[in-house]
Amino acid sequence: MTLQRLVMELLDVGLTYMERHSLFRRTQFTALEHIDLKIYAGETLGVIGSNGSGKSTLLKVMASIYKPDTGRVIRHCNSVSLMSLGLGFDPQLSGVDNAIILAMLLGARKSQVLAKLDQIIEFSELGAFIHEPIKTYSTGMRSRLGFSVAVTMHADMLLIDEVLSVGDAGFRRKAERTMLDLIGSEQTVVLVTHSIAQVRKLCNRVLWLKDGKIFRLGETDKVVDEYGD
Repeated sequence: MTLQRLVMELLDVGLTYMERHSLFRRTQFTALEHIDLKIYAGETLGVIGSNGSGKSTLLKVMASIYKPDTGRVIRHCNSVSLMSLGLGFDPQLSGVDNAIILAMLLGARKSQVLAKLDQIIEFSELGAFIHEPIKTYSTGMRSRLGFSVAVTMHADMLLIDEVLSVGDAGFRRKAERTMLDLIGSEQTVVLVTHSIAQVRKLCNRVLWLKDGKIFRLGETDKVVDEYGD
C-alpha cells in the first residue's frame, strides 16, 4: 500500500492531568508527551503498550474528546468515530435508541440512521435484546452494538479501543473479517488492542507507546517482534 494522503497529524502533542489520591493529596500525571504522528488514508495503525501507557488517552485526543495541553492535532478528514466500550451509551435507553444516538453523534442525520437501522441490528446479532435497556447488556453485547454502528455508518477515520477483544469467539471472528474487508478499502483505522495476533493480522504499521511517549513506530512485524522480546 502506498501511503500518500494524510488523514490526521499530531504535532508535539502532550496531555497532563491531576490525579486525586485523597481529599487533600493530588499529583500531576503526564499521560502523553511529545507525540508526533502522521496517519494516512487507507492504513490500519495498531497501538500497543502496557496498561497506563496512554493508548486510550491517545484515541480520545484524536477524537477531540480530550484537548491536548501542548501541540496540535490537525484533521484532514471530515468525520472521526471512536469505538470504546460504553462510550456514548445511555444505560436507561434501549439498544435501538442508543444505536440511533451513537450514529448521530458520529455525524449522521437521523434519516440516514433509520435507513440503515435494520442493517445495524442484523450485524449486531442481538436479536430481541436490541429493544432492552443497555444496562442489561453484557460487555460483549455493548461491544457488538458499538462495532455494528461504527462499521455500518461510515466515518473517514475509525478509532477502535479494545472492542474486538471482548464478546463471544464467533462475533470476534466476524469483526475481524469485517476489519479485513475495511483494510482493503479506503477506510482508515487506528486499533488499540492487547491481542498481538490481531495486530499481526490487521495492521500495516504499529505504534508502541511507553509511559505516554512513542517508543517505537514502524513496520508491524518488526515492532511486534521487539515488543514480544
